[in-house]
Amino acid sequence: MPPDEPKPKSPFNVPQVLAALTVSLCSLILGFTAGYTSPALISMTDRKITDFEVTPQAASWVGGIMPLAGLAGGIIGGPLIVYLGRKTTIQVIAIPFILGYLLIAFAQNVAMVLGGRFVTGLCVGIGSLSLPVYLGETLHPEVRGTLGLLPTALGNIGILVCYVAGTFMNWSQLAFFGAALPVPYFILMFFLPESPRWYVGRGQEEKARKSLTWLRGKDADVESELKILMVAQAEADNQATQHTLVELMKLRNLKPLSISLGLMFFQQFSGINAVIFYTVSIFKEAGTTIDSYVCTIIVGVVNFMATFAASALIDKIGRKILLHFSNFAMIVTLSILGAFFYCKIHGPDFSHMGWLPLACFVIYVIGFSMGFGPIPWLMMGEILPAKVRGPAASVVTSFNWACTFIVTKTFQDMIDLLGTHGAFWLFAGVCVVGVFFVIFCVPETRGKTLEEIERKFKRMSAMINIRLLPFNM
Repeated sequence: MPPDEPKPKSPFNVPQVLAALTVSLCSLILGFTAGYTSPALISMTDRKITDFEVTPQAASWVGGIMPLAGLAGGIIGGPLIVYLGRKTTIQVIAIPFILGYLLIAFAQNVAMVLGGRFVTGLCVGIGSLSLPVYLGETLHPEVRGTLGLLPTALGNIGILVCYVAGTFMNWSQLAFFGAALPVPYFILMFFLPESPRWYVGRGQEEKARKSLTWLRGKDADVESELKILMVAQAEADNQATQHTLVELMKLRNLKPLSISLGLMFFQQFSGINAVIFYTVSIFKEAGTTIDSYVCTIIVGVVNFMATFAASALIDKIGRKILLHFSNFAMIVTLSILGAFFYCKIHGPDFSHMGWLPLACFVIYVIGFSMGFGPIPWLMMGEILPAKVRGPAASVVTSFNWACTFIVTKTFQDMIDLLGTHGAFWLFAGVCVVGVFFVIFCVPETRGKTLEEIERKFKRMSAMINIRLLPFNM
């Protein structure tokens, strides 16, 4: 390199890391909320602790209403990030998070608990949509994979914190703890800039320049990146002359939308939220020789550590390899878990292998956390086209939470109909189909800018359109 040529700046810098960490603190609350029912339902259904009765059906709604509310949050989150901005949307949901947890903490009946779970679930739906969009639009392409997985890592910490705190606190105390968690990230969000792409979409070029300068560093030359953003926005504005729904259905937008929907489907129907919501109950049913709460904490620790391993690998080996590893690990462990529960009922006797469910859960969680856990959310922020990113992310997030609701609400029904072994085998079968989906449908986005990814989908749709044209005779 000639001596007068400046050395390229590393894409890793303090502002980007701070932005990713601050936003990811919101994800910690999302994880805490997802894990809340696993320890809380044990004390909530104990009449010695709780003044009101929580029936098994009511308990299933305490677990199931959160993803149902997340679906609603996904629907309203799209317009919010478009009109309020990505950063503002993430910040303001801290307030209803606090109020929702206080409603649970002071609950005098099941209805108040369900109300609080609905409010917090609504915030989870909005947050799970907003976080990947904000990080996808602000992080440098070379570190977008690594830093883009921080929300998943912090979300797993939130689950772990909930599991550990749940061994010492009853459901009400745990809710008070949950109400305190949003305060730090609410304060820190004041110091972050809005997404430069959102500013460009609003025609606020100078604010977009300031945002990029903050994110890339004071000495970084942001003019070329800003120019690319403005050209991409101008092209999107020229093409977007129709209604949003019509735009979403266009081939150039429908393909990335369909890939995101497919990734979310296989993420949820791998059975992960049935495991997270009912971990303690599953270990109790397995009759494991290790304490159920200790097993749950071990699973939480592994979940957290595996996501950090994925963060270190994703920008080196890519998204697709991690997704293949994820599928393989889940297929093997779900199949073994199904066999364990089948033998528990029909024989032979494997009660002396009480460690086996924990070992399978650990490997299952490692597989999920290194692939199908974080990557669908990361790729949602990468592959959805800029002009329809808000409404498209809303559709994808709502679909994810609809799948979550179906899995968590019907998990007990699946067990009643198919047996615990049948439920695990069904999830394993879905993962087998997921292998072929990744092979044939999912693109590799490692190291590519959002504009490069979008141009690739446009070229693919153009080629398909050419093939579909009738021959002129």
